[in-house]
Amino acid sequence: MSAPRRNDLVLESVRRLLRMGATPNLLNLLQKQHPADLAQVFAELGDKECHAVFNILVERNGRLAMEALSELGPEKGALLLADRPAEEIARLVQEIPSDDAAGLIDNLPNELSAVVLDLIRPKPGGGVSELLEYDDQTAGRLMNPHVFALPEEITAGEAITAIQGARDVEMVFYLYVVDQRRHLVGVTSLRRLLLVAPDTPLKRIMTSDVYSARVDVDQEEVARQVASYNLLAIPVVDAENKLVGVITVDDVIDVLKDEATEDVFRLAGVSAEDGVLTPPLESLKKRLPWLLVNLGTAFVAAFVVSRFNATIEKVVYLAALMPVVAGMGGNAATQTLAVVVRGIALGELTWGNARQAALKEGLVGLGNGVALGLVAVLGAWVLADDWKLGAILGLAMIITMFTAAVAGTLIPLGLRAAKVDPALASSVFITTLTDVFGFLSFLGLATVFLRFLHGG
Repeated sequence: MSAPRRNDLVLESVRRLLRMGATPNLLNLLQKQHPADLAQVFAELGDKECHAVFNILVERNGRLAMEALSELGPEKGALLLADRPAEEIARLVQEIPSDDAAGLIDNLPNELSAVVLDLIRPKPGGGVSELLEYDDQTAGRLMNPHVFALPEEITAGEAITAIQGARDVEMVFYLYVVDQRRHLVGVTSLRRLLLVAPDTPLKRIMTSDVYSARVDVDQEEVARQVASYNLLAIPVVDAENKLVGVITVDDVIDVLKDEATEDVFRLAGVSAEDGVLTPPLESLKKRLPWLLVNLGTAFVAAFVVSRFNATIEKVVYLAALMPVVAGMGGNAATQTLAVVVRGIALGELTWGNARQAALKEGLVGLGNGVALGLVAVLGAWVLADDWKLGAILGLAMIITMFTAAVAGTLIPLGLRAAKVDPALASSVFITTLTDVFGFLSFLGLATVFLRFLHGG
């Protein structure tokens, strides 16, 4: 049975058992599920159902319940914990890794979060309270502080024995090597550790060129490093190059997923926290501000059109064809914007190669403009029985498509340089620009050649 179909059956069974009040059967079903599948169940249940199911599970199997919350995400997970006593929350978060616990606690109401942190006694070498000292969406917040490392003086045999006895550490993909003051000095793979003689010192088999991330580096940059160098984990160091934590590939996958979702939502002017089951009032608050901005910029385009009222009155088909220019310009800009924002997010596009990217997109815009302009000429000729009006439309299409392509490249880069998220603000500026240039080029050309048009 496919995973989606199985999850649908589990969800249906959970709802039925909950309605029947068959708590033992419901608990038995829940405890057979993987945490990720439970998270999916929690996500699709209504608020009351979700709280009821979580309460049943957490009373009998706190570890599984908290692992499911880790998979669900810190925002939604915190909502399920928020109505529980601080003492219980402090006990429950000890069941999951420190980085996941920090995310949940950070999303609790401020007063409750403070109480929970006071109740948690941080473990030596790093804990939840230490992680919360780092800025959100940085390597320090994302890392697990319980990283396994050994001194460079010990032998391979001693290292293997130490690994076998390790407890309470993140998955050991690599063996990190540190000096006496815990500075990160090297790394070796477990495979190499097993292939050398047991009396070989670690410093002879380690690689001193280690890819690492500073605690204050943005999590997107961490994800790029892991993806670029095909790493299973990346060590995190402080300003003195001391090893303080590790970020594993499963955390990076979550970052990539969240960042991709955030960028897609922001391109549409929607908050990443706005979901299909978000209360209507909350969605309204998140969406209305950008729609108001769009409304304001729409009036800019309307103002441009109003300057050509006399021309439109003489050639009424101009009013019918104006949306064609603006619409195609907006579509072309959206295509360019998607490619450019992705390039910026992946580190492929910078000011250093902006000219090359703008030239490439400009050529694509010209090509699209010529091809679509020829089609537009025929369409306008058939609609208005005026090939000259079609020629003006085609020329305006070329200008607009070129403008949209270049603007779609340079505006996101400019916003990035100004420390503004390109995914969030680019669409508003580019929509306005393509509308204004589209109307200005089409109506401006029509005004210049008015005496050649039917009705002019």
